[in-house]
Amino acid sequence: MAALRVGVAKEVGPGERRVALTPDVLGKLAEAGVDVLVEAGAGVGAWFPDEKYEQAGARITDTAGLYNDADVVVAVGRPDLTRLRSGQTVVGLLAPLLNADLMADLARRGITVVSLDGLPRTLTRAQGMDALSSQSNVSGYKAVLVAAERFDRFFPMMITAAGTAKPAEVLVLGAGVAGLQAIGTAKRLGAIVRGYDVRAASKDEVKSLGGQFIELKSVENTAGEGGYARALSEQEQAAQQAELTDHIVKHDIVITTAQVPGRRPPLLVTAAAVARMRPGSVIVDMGASELGGNVEGSVPGQSVVTDNGVTVIGAGDLPSRMATSASNTYSRNMSALLIHLVAEGSLAIGDLLAAGDEIAAGVVITHGGAVVQAATAALLADQEASV
Repeated sequence: MAALRVGVAKEVGPGERRVALTPDVLGKLAEAGVDVLVEAGAGVGAWFPDEKYEQAGARITDTAGLYNDADVVVAVGRPDLTRLRSGQTVVGLLAPLLNADLMADLARRGITVVSLDGLPRTLTRAQGMDALSSQSNVSGYKAVLVAAERFDRFFPMMITAAGTAKPAEVLVLGAGVAGLQAIGTAKRLGAIVRGYDVRAASKDEVKSLGGQFIELKSVENTAGEGGYARALSEQEQAAQQAELTDHIVKHDIVITTAQVPGRRPPLLVTAAAVARMRPGSVIVDMGASELGGNVEGSVPGQSVVTDNGVTVIGAGDLPSRMATSASNTYSRNMSALLIHLVAEGSLAIGDLLAAGDEIAAGVVITHGGAVVQAATAALLADQEASV
């Protein structure tokens, strides 16, 4: 039986430097009966040249060869979907809840879609496949470094012959994976760090990293499913913002990390709050995207200085700014998922779905010509009902 051929596509998203598989995981994939094809130059942005892949046993090919020969095309973001043919499988971070119509179109074309952002994150055996967490970890670390580079003062307290510089005061909004990494990184740099999250369970995690936890009286615990916070009502958001603003304006650096899968990121820092911050303050909005962000006025991929001297950085692309580390962790997640989906050198997606496998049920969006993931199928049904 011929081995399953997995093709590593070169990323086509603007500024994206990551790669879906790195050379160090190819050995494990070979043991699982997987041959790897790599589009020429796919790993160059993350400092993995074609020669490294060849040494690890991969075959380098051009774009046409990759899409013609691969049974499975893997990527970080969305690859060139127009090149896919019926019977192929595509795997990546494909945001199905934000692209439900696209998922339906791919299903009609006979393409199986597997999206890592559908993984059930609270499932213990899925942790090694959790790409959202691994990339958030990179983002949280990098966010602090980006803030430190733009902040015109020291992070730690500095005692010198010229006098004493007080430490920076950092506020991290959201204490998920990214937020906790940001809190730990800022603390290691010597800042005074505070964290806030609507989930009450986050308090001990923030304190364990040396941060102080801010408790708001206006919002009750809002823990949601899958390790995320639930979406707040408009009334809850307004009360939260009003109370948060009084805390925000006391800090030199604010890092926002709040996201809700498939929806607009919650607005945490209003323009009024930014206007009250001190000149020289820095805000890093990790939720910045085409849907909006956590900070009013933030622009994805851009740094904006307000009239009162506050720098607002729309930083939704932080993993790509640390392409080597981000690619290494993503590659381990991707290879673990592929190995889970493969049996005897071929994809076993149909068997896994039939057996009620929780991982497959979460990540397999389309299969057999239909949208099979429950959340995406329900969204499409709601859209049709509203027409």
